[in-house]
Amino acid sequence: MKALRFDHTGSLDALSLQTIAPPRPQPGEVVVEVCAAGLNPSDVKNVLGRFPYTTLPRTPGRDFAGVVIDGPAEMIGEEVWGTGKEFGFVRDGSHAERIAVPQDGIAPKPSLLTFAQAASCGVPYTTAWDALERSGISPGEGLLVIGAAGAVGRAAMALGRWCGAQVIGAVRRPAQVEQLTAEGFEAILLGESEDLSTAVRRYYPAGADLIFDTTGAWLGPSVAALAEFGRIATIAAPPGGVSELPLLDLYRRGGSIIGINSLLYDSRACAAMLDRFSIAFATGLLPPPPPPQERLLSEAVKVYRELAGDAGSHKIVFVPA
Repeated sequence: MKALRFDHTGSLDALSLQTIAPPRPQPGEVVVEVCAAGLNPSDVKNVLGRFPYTTLPRTPGRDFAGVVIDGPAEMIGEEVWGTGKEFGFVRDGSHAERIAVPQDGIAPKPSLLTFAQAASCGVPYTTAWDALERSGISPGEGLLVIGAAGAVGRAAMALGRWCGAQVIGAVRRPAQVEQLTAEGFEAILLGESEDLSTAVRRYYPAGADLIFDTTGAWLGPSVAALAEFGRIATIAAPPGGVSELPLLDLYRRGGSIIGINSLLYDSRACAAMLDRFSIAFATGLLPPPPPPQERLLSEAVKVYRELAGDAGSHKIVFVPA
């Protein structure tokens, strides 16, 4: 089969598309024919050596949707989706024509989603859900999503509405404001950092109950936009990993900061989350994600370089030739 491989880290020159032996299921596993595989920024960072626990050689890729082709007879032919911290790091991932996965590390694919749509959901939706759940979002609370045009931000907007929150997205471009408005969301344009609180309080006079910063660049300014006992969830950091914030203002508001890391959840834990989303998609409580940009697996090395140069806001999935 064809699979993307790397045997050292530090440069995308390590990546190549190779022909390797297809996986065989071990006890408790199935083999999935990959119909679509999501590409995430963490996949690129993995090849660049940002994760010291990665074992080599390795096939990258965390998210996938496909059909079970080997394993217990009762599972053959099932359409499934999955994601998890192990894929691409300590076991071979989804940027290949086939992937071996734990039987309980996959969930039935929502019938209303295409394989490409399902493959685009894994990391973004589980990350966004972790942020909302661990931050204790409640119906009626005010949620601000910074970086709402990105994959995780869009997932957080949809999931926040599903949870009954009042949702606002913050983005950098006027066209992104227009897009969110067309989808029925309130949106603000990010400008100077000191303007964030003023913009937020036009919608939430007492401040936002939860601010989810998907960019890592707005942690400090977010404090002034918080309501009393408000929470800030973050999944990113500025270069160097250090951010300044007004600590006095934070504790006077009773505020808290929650770090969100999707690489704390294995495929079994993620499958439980995906099952919940499946029900919400099936009942119309969650709208289908927008169709992602589909690229051939044969283009994978080129696409990795494109993502490394400009993350953009388009979700990309690999599909077989």
